[in-house]
Amino acid sequence: MKAIDPKEKLTRFSNHWHPRQIGVVNDMQVLVAKVKDEFVWHQHDEEDELFQVLKGTLYLQFEDHTETVKEGEIIIVPKGLKHCPMTKDGEEVHIMLFEKLSTKHTGDVKDSLTQSDYPKI
Repeated sequence: MKAIDPKEKLTRFSNHWHPRQIGVVNDMQVLVAKVKDEFVWHQHDEEDELFQVLKGTLYLQFEDHTETVKEGEIIIVPKGLKHCPMTKDGEEVHIMLFEKLSTKHTGDVKDSLTQSDYPKI
């Protein structure tokens, strides 16, 4: 058991939209990621997803509106809700995610940004 510093973990990689696993709590994983520009429209049919913004501003697009999530804030995306995270003006945003181990990166959508594994750091 050691304290985990998510901000320090984020210094260990530079690529965007490729989460890294920093911990597991029961059947939930804790991930950190660097994100920039627009991701992929997708949904998770069986799992909720929690985003916490550690640095910057994340815009979470839904089919009928966009939510602005500022540094220090969280947002929970309910299972089955189509969404697309994005940043604006080329800003790199740092996020932490909490999701079930079974959650697929982009749900059933296959895209060049889709990751099938999350390296542990």
